[in-house]
Amino acid sequence: MAARDLQERIKKLIVDRRLASGAPLPTEPELMEFLGASRNSVREALKALQAMGIVEIRHGFGTYVGPMTFAPMIEGLAFRTVAGHYRGEDSLLQLLELREAVETGLISRLAGRIPAGDLGELDALVDRMEELAARGNGFAETDRAFHATLYRGLDNALLSEVLEAFWDAFHRVRTDLVDVPQDPKVTCRQHREIVDAVRTGDSVRAENAIRDHFDHIRARLSTTVHNAATRPPHAQQ
Repeated sequence: MAARDLQERIKKLIVDRRLASGAPLPTEPELMEFLGASRNSVREALKALQAMGIVEIRHGFGTYVGPMTFAPMIEGLAFRTVAGHYRGEDSLLQLLELREAVETGLISRLAGRIPAGDLGELDALVDRMEELAARGNGFAETDRAFHATLYRGLDNALLSEVLEAFWDAFHRVRTDLVDVPQDPKVTCRQHREIVDAVRTGDSVRAENAIRDHFDHIRARLSTTVHNAATRPPHAQQ
């Protein structure tokens, strides 16, 4: 039986038995009998599924349903972007555009719908950005918390994970590849504009605020990505 077929049958077993993350899978002998496959074939299939986060092999304890996070997707996005970058492609900008398309498509749905508590938290996060900027400190994690809080009101856990994945992949690669100068005052002002727009329920203003934010990031990247692309890959280490 082909390795791919074994992987698909194990995935189907997880679905059919409605096994949650952390639940134990059948033992190796049980899987061998169930799948009609050899020990080595079953082990190879499980190793491949572990690499995808679908199962977790705990040596000495057994095999369990994995956390099924977006970590493999993040790794894939990050690697593809780095590899493409050093082939002369605009892969970092492409990844930015992917994230922009998702956020721009969602922001108008949030206008006027964000709970007061979340609006207060967003205000506090922008205040924190301004404090950090005034001291000359970066605020990447505060920025990340801002975007996570902004879309939390959609009450879609999968969507939140996808946005986090795009954010993580983009910022990991950006940090590896280019040193992008920024005016922190502009960044803070743009985030404040986003909050004000969704607070007033003005969906057009909210969408424009998100676009302006991404246009600013794109402009910054465009001025530095060419020079970064001329550096040998080992320079990012």
